[in-house]
Amino acid sequence: MNELLQIVRMMLREKRDSILSIVFGYIAGVVAVGLFAANGYLIAQAALTPPLYVLIGMVVVVKLGSILRAASRYGERYFSHRATFTMLGELRVHFFETLSAMMPSSLQRYRSGDLLSRIVGDVESMQNVFLRVVYPPLVMVTVFLSTIVFVSFYSLAVVVLLTIGLIGTGLIVPAWFAYRRRGQSGNIRETRAALATETTEWLQGFRELKIHGQLGDKKAQLLAASNTYITEQANAEQETIKAHAVNTVMSSLIVWAVLAVSGFLVAGGELDGLFLAMLVMISLTVFDHAAPMAALPLYYEESEQAAKRLKAVTEEAKRTLQNTLPGGNITFSDVSYTFPGDFRPALRDVSFCVPAGSKTAIVGASGSGKSTIAKLLLKLAEPDSGSIVIGETPLANVTSEAVWARAKVVLQENHFFAGTIEENLLCDNPENVRSLLEAVGLPHFAPSSAVQEKGSNLSGGEKQRLAMARAICKSGDLWILDEPTSSLDDMTEQRIYDLLTQHAKTDTVLLISHRLEGLQHMDQIIVMDEGRIVESGTFAELMNKQGVFYELKQIESNMIGAKP
Repeated sequence: MNELLQIVRMMLREKRDSILSIVFGYIAGVVAVGLFAANGYLIAQAALTPPLYVLIGMVVVVKLGSILRAASRYGERYFSHRATFTMLGELRVHFFETLSAMMPSSLQRYRSGDLLSRIVGDVESMQNVFLRVVYPPLVMVTVFLSTIVFVSFYSLAVVVLLTIGLIGTGLIVPAWFAYRRRGQSGNIRETRAALATETTEWLQGFRELKIHGQLGDKKAQLLAASNTYITEQANAEQETIKAHAVNTVMSSLIVWAVLAVSGFLVAGGELDGLFLAMLVMISLTVFDHAAPMAALPLYYEESEQAAKRLKAVTEEAKRTLQNTLPGGNITFSDVSYTFPGDFRPALRDVSFCVPAGSKTAIVGASGSGKSTIAKLLLKLAEPDSGSIVIGETPLANVTSEAVWARAKVVLQENHFFAGTIEENLLCDNPENVRSLLEAVGLPHFAPSSAVQEKGSNLSGGEKQRLAMARAICKSGDLWILDEPTSSLDDMTEQRIYDLLTQHAKTDTVLLISHRLEGLQHMDQIIVMDEGRIVESGTFAELMNKQGVFYELKQIESNMIGAKP
């Protein structure tokens, strides 16, 4: 229930519409009961051939009541849906803002389809909080109480029967079926998330699945997830139908009991026969408001489970962090990190310092932990132990936005949006785009050249050069480059490094690479192996030492047929 309090608070922001919808719903319910009561009384009066003006008056009352009922029902629908849609809009904005403030590492724990299911399906389920959970019992109780007060002027025995019906259809039956299907709604949400996940992976990985001949196996997984979801949904629908059936049977029994008791009272002279049809018609109508109560437990549990799933994603965003990142030295102190689900640490007690304005290269074989350092520095993950400090500010106390505002980043995989070259570079001065493209070795592109989604129309080398151009365009004094030239030839690689030297003279540069060319001018080289730092120093110092770096350099030189 606690998870729904935030949703209730959002509802209270739209309390005017919520209250108006309940008021109009109450009016529509009471008028409906009154219309049937008037019709019953009119039928009884017509049998006694009263004066014509009495019948005309009753018909006018019924007509006016019908108009009032239609108008109030429209008002109820209008205000309830406006309150719900406004609440859903605020919830979506709130959830998206919360996700934006979260660390990417927190979101990476969720598969893309599951996260999409939470953003779309679970948020959409919140519309039931008011329309299916809060609204029906309020209207039912108020209409029933008003009806009972009216009926009490004619027969206390009928009042007792209606009260029993109210308790049975509005409380006992929903409570019993809620007990029967505990956890069923949670299963529906989990299976729907599984289906969304399988569907997303099917669509995103269709080409690779086709190439490797695994399309059939993935299709079988997708169909299995679909069948499981259909089965869970069918079971829930069957339970809801059973609840409706039991509610209908119970309300019908109450109507027959009202008829029998009223007939007995008329026979005994305790009730005027004119009111017999009226009381029966009232009992027929008033139980219409108990019908939505049969589905209330399902909607309540569904809303609660959806709220829990949303909270599970966003609860980590509650920490208050700094929005600015001061400059200074970058210091790693005994940092260790293990990827979720992996048994082997990616980093083991790593300690080093990158002085402000210096140029540092981190090298090593694949899997040595180089890229993990960049992930931690960019807050794409958080260390298991140890600390990362920039200047005198612990990185754990700073928002991801503050880090990325200072960082000029080129990763191994860089995202590009569908649009133009200029739109992907986001330069402050669009006039410099053409000269920048020439500088990074892309003179054949124009600022208006098209870029497809994820840069699918670009080669690997073009993507890296375009990513470097984007980093140059961006403001900031911290360069984090993870294999920025892995897809480039030696001449283009040297051109990119010269461009980096030109634009990062006073900036802090952290270069991660498995290639050892172009590192002679680095202030510091850190050599990684199996998650540990095994050597550090300048290029000349490491070569004179003839340790791990020297051996790596020898291997690289032998492979390309050049001298070390």
